[in-house]
Amino acid sequence: MLTHLDDQGRAHMVDVGDKAVTQRQAQAQADVRMQPATLDLLVAGELPKGDVLATARIAGIMAAKRTADLIPLCHPLPLSSVAIEIEAHPAQSLLRIISTVRCTGRTGVEMEALMAASVAALTIYDMAKAVDRAMVIEQVFVRNKTGGARGDFQHPLTPLDTSE
Repeated sequence: MLTHLDDQGRAHMVDVGDKAVTQRQAQAQADVRMQPATLDLLVAGELPKGDVLATARIAGIMAAKRTADLIPLCHPLPLSSVAIEIEAHPAQSLLRIISTVRCTGRTGVEMEALMAASVAALTIYDMAKAVDRAMVIEQVFVRNKTGGARGDFQHPLTPLDTSE
């Protein structure tokens, strides 16, 4: 059953008023694949547009806070924490973005985590596209989530081998 449709098939916001208030956490991931030279410049902080990684972290945090403004029918949530980690994986020529979002509330924070990772990836693309137009944003997904009536979730995808 699709919970965002009423009995007449019209879209509506799900009523979460009767759900228990619990601790919620979700992690999402996005990878940005690029040319090795681009990754080197980015990690060294030598791209013309400035500190790409710091800007991407801020953009991801801002995006998580604005999720309900951008995703129809998404509940506005009182986020207690948004963290953005960006890891370089030279062997795969990519940056991996992992967002972690927490709140105490009646509904999960998966969309906020996905929004944070996605916008951080888009920011990296925007700031590095002058030197690498062939970048690819890939592997955007919820890694895990905790809290709520449906219990915990761990995505079955195996993380990339990070050995160099």
